[in-house]
Amino acid sequence: MSKRYQNKDWKNSMKLRLDYNNMTEEFVGKDGITDQELRSIKYEALNALNKFQASKGKGWLGWTDLPYNQKDIVADINATAKTIRKTAKNFVVLGIGGSALGPIAVFQALCHLRYNDLPNKYRKGPKFYVEDNVDPERMKALLDVINVEETVFNVITKSGATSETMAQYLIVYDILKKRLGDSAKDHIIATTSENTGNLIKLARSEGFKTFYIPDGVGGRFSELCPVGLLPAAVLGIDIGEMLAGAAYIDRICSTDKFHKNPALVNAALQVIAMRKGKNISVMMPYADGLKYFADWYCQIWAESLGKEVDLNGNVVNAGQTPVKSLGVTDQHSQVQLYTEGPYDKVVTFLAVDKYRAEIVISEGCADIPDVHFLCGHTMNELISAERSATEYALTVKGRMNHTIYLPEINPFTIGELIYYFELETAFAGEMLNVDAYNQPGVENGKNATYALLGRKGYESKRSELKSAPKKKEEFIC
Repeated sequence: MSKRYQNKDWKNSMKLRLDYNNMTEEFVGKDGITDQELRSIKYEALNALNKFQASKGKGWLGWTDLPYNQKDIVADINATAKTIRKTAKNFVVLGIGGSALGPIAVFQALCHLRYNDLPNKYRKGPKFYVEDNVDPERMKALLDVINVEETVFNVITKSGATSETMAQYLIVYDILKKRLGDSAKDHIIATTSENTGNLIKLARSEGFKTFYIPDGVGGRFSELCPVGLLPAAVLGIDIGEMLAGAAYIDRICSTDKFHKNPALVNAALQVIAMRKGKNISVMMPYADGLKYFADWYCQIWAESLGKEVDLNGNVVNAGQTPVKSLGVTDQHSQVQLYTEGPYDKVVTFLAVDKYRAEIVISEGCADIPDVHFLCGHTMNELISAERSATEYALTVKGRMNHTIYLPEINPFTIGELIYYFELETAFAGEMLNVDAYNQPGVENGKNATYALLGRKGYESKRSELKSAPKKKEEFIC
């Protein structure tokens, strides 16, 4: 049976749209981007596109192959997910960073917003949890609400050296072995490197089912490989459709016709904005389903572009600070700052043309005009009006903003959105001349953690930490 994403007309109807009118001088005034600035950066952007295209699939750009080269992997994932849905009551992801934020975002976007609260018959899969922190109270809380004997744990770490994830694994697997003996292994799925690292060694020695993270795919670019595809499939999400959406936007954003390439245009706009001192990027979806997409965006934008030096070794301290926000909730907490505070922000709205539900606002309060005007409208109209009004409020105050429209939220458009922002990030990295795929600042913190906990080989770092200046009591109040 053919899939809807194989229909050209349907795919075209699902194309995301970028509206960047409110980034321009014409709409926001002197703080906006001029026609000359946009013309000047066009060739810089096209050069970035050419460099990116020449490097696709190479080095740390293995993520660019993911929409196209996973047919057998998808089949294996779907078969495994089908078994899990039949046998497990809970599915728990143990991971952090890129191993957690993507699965959380897709879960929130494509599952019922009260998924875990639904009766079993209304869920497509087991209850779903992502444990992405090592707060002991949080771990205890998870173990309080699940029966590990009815749970499959997906341990995700490419290196198998991620302290947070491996600590969780040690705790969980110890409990499983004490309760289930040899069958404990059937409750662990490892997603890791095929060739190197601690987790693949453990997986092979213990007999865990294993999926592989390709060598050229870093954590924050890993949602469209088994890192994200397995959890999505367990939840009953059509992962083939997600990959089809990614492939669709990839083809659109491969064009060298600058104004027809939304990821390239937006990367160029953000780079201009950074050069004009707009060093904060606010991601503001107007849909609860996209709430945690903003978290995922924060990682890919911050870790990829926040770099001390460029590719030539020059100190540049590049990057924009990403901030997550939610419409309409944060109209009542953050938008005051965005409209009247410093002129240092770019706001990205995520808008949805068609929500998956329509709720009519009931009649009532006929004698209270300030309330009654709502009656007969829908909540759909209300949230759309709220977004348009916030856009207007920012624009009249000269604050840069732009909107990405999704026709609806489904696996295809979420695949589009993920890959779109991966492309935009890669293009921006090329234009800023930074390595968008390393993370030296993160690694320094990891190494310090290893040293503090006595990991072998980190003795010099431990000595360095011990020699740091002692904190002064007078600065503690």
